[in-house]
Amino acid sequence: MLRRIVLLVCACAFTGQALAALFDDEEARRRIELLRQSLEAQSRSIDERLAKIELLAGDKNALLEFSSQMEQLRNDVAGMRGQVEVLANQAETLTKRQTELYQDIDTRLLKLEKATAAQSAVPEKPAAGAEPEVSAAETRAYQAALDQFKLGNYSLAVAAMQGFLVTYPSSALAPNAQYWIGMAHSGQRDYKSAIAAQRKLLSAWPDSQKAPDAMLSIASAQETMGDRKAAQKTLEELVGKYPASSAASSAKQRLAAFTKR
Repeated sequence: MLRRIVLLVCACAFTGQALAALFDDEEARRRIELLRQSLEAQSRSIDERLAKIELLAGDKNALLEFSSQMEQLRNDVAGMRGQVEVLANQAETLTKRQTELYQDIDTRLLKLEKATAAQSAVPEKPAAGAEPEVSAAETRAYQAALDQFKLGNYSLAVAAMQGFLVTYPSSALAPNAQYWIGMAHSGQRDYKSAIAAQRKLLSAWPDSQKAPDAMLSIASAQETMGDRKAAQKTLEELVGKYPASSAASSAKQRLAAFTKR
């Protein structure tokens, strides 16, 4: 009996130790699993953070590239603006030179007309249809108006030339005055009024020495306004109507330039 009791006590003790060992092993496994889960969660968090960092880095590179392109575009625009300014200055210089040339031609023609009138002054009755002699008052009024144009006072030049035409409508200088009205409008960049003024000259004085120049001025205004087709047509009409004029020679050169474009 005593032996059985001893055996039972030993068995219970062994069972208790086994259960304790088993409990310790399950706890360790549970803790290991928790640790593994924690490490996996941290790993996922790290991966997510790295992905965000890579995305931000990519966006930064894209922003840097975009900024570089924008800077290049700014430089290109600045360069184009510079070219436009150069072209504008060249166009303005060309316009001034053309105006000065016209002024010089007009002054020479005026002197020639005065000299011719002085040489042809005879006591005989002038032939029918002959141009009336230009008086000193007409010359002064015309020259005063032309001086306003030379000074760049285009609005005053228009008013003065119009006043001249009102005072001396039958003057030999009337076509010249009408021509410079158109040129003064061009100087103000009022090309529609310039074209209208030159067409008025062609209508009233089609045989005037200024008629070819008026057509050339119309073509220039049309081309400046971007109506190249109309300008080309005007130049062709100029060559056809006034083939021997100096304006026709300029028109031929411009037409040749049109065909090369």
